[in-house]
Amino acid sequence: MSNRRPNVVVFGGGTGLSVLLRGLKKFPVDITAIVTVADDGGSSGRLREELDILPPGDIRNVLAALSEVEPLVEQLFQHRFRNGNGLSGHSLGNLLLAAMSDITGNFVTGIRELSKVLNVRGRVLPASDHSVVLNAQLNDGTIVSGESKIPHTGKKIVRVYLTPDTVKPLSESLRAIKRADLILIGPGSLYTSILPSLLVPGITDEIKKSKAKKVYICNVMTQPGETDHFTAADHVNILVTHTGQQIIDTIIVNNANVPEKVLEKYKSEGGEPVQFDEERLKSFGFDVISDKIVQYNDSLIRHDAKRVSELILDLVSD
Repeated sequence: MSNRRPNVVVFGGGTGLSVLLRGLKKFPVDITAIVTVADDGGSSGRLREELDILPPGDIRNVLAALSEVEPLVEQLFQHRFRNGNGLSGHSLGNLLLAAMSDITGNFVTGIRELSKVLNVRGRVLPASDHSVVLNAQLNDGTIVSGESKIPHTGKKIVRVYLTPDTVKPLSESLRAIKRADLILIGPGSLYTSILPSLLVPGITDEIKKSKAKKVYICNVMTQPGETDHFTAADHVNILVTHTGQQIIDTIIVNNANVPEKVLEKYKSEGGEPVQFDEERLKSFGFDVISDKIVQYNDSLIRHDAKRVSELILDLVSD
């Protein structure tokens, strides 16, 4: 292993994944991020609908996180228009992805070409080259369709699934999993960022076959409308019931207390720290690594990407 850089494949979406990747790209690893294609809200939802392309939002954020460009160029890429008929609400990066997809005739090629422009450290791949709809079955039996609607039902989620269920995984994504030395799942919204990628048929099977280390990075805070009052073991349980036991062998979980004044901000929105219920977590039979993996950024709680990256890379060097 010493003479080549380890291949790290990361699954997820949303802020959690971007934070991790900003830290991980500073280490000597080859990164492939496999990103969900179930987003149907905001600018992504409109472009998906109007242009019949994959939703670009999560892909845009990951490209920005892995890019090595001047801060101003990244700011430009992430810029969201506030007014303008038809432009309002769109981010420039989403429009660039849509344009590049149009120019190259293929969304995946479009991502690759835009990655060159942004000097991206690593590869960004969609889980599938077809848009999917994420559906949730709730505890009263009702079904909600659409990733953006799921957290707002006020009800408990029993399970999520994709339609159409015939959607095919991207062959490059499967190849990346085959070559991986390390597979990371999370951090990110459990039901709406992590599971949509893993539920694309074929992806989970490939992960299970892999000899790579498979690590789940548990969220530090619960997510209102998705994982209210969830402990670390609750997160793992949902992951395992949706995908099966062999999808992870190690869990990284935060064991540090969050300061009271930081919690105040989250309390008003219904978020709370994810409890580290060690005994129940260990009962799954996975290796459990607990550490202080949080940091605070303008009273926002984020994963300490540098610390998490160090813990992850220790696993590969083992």
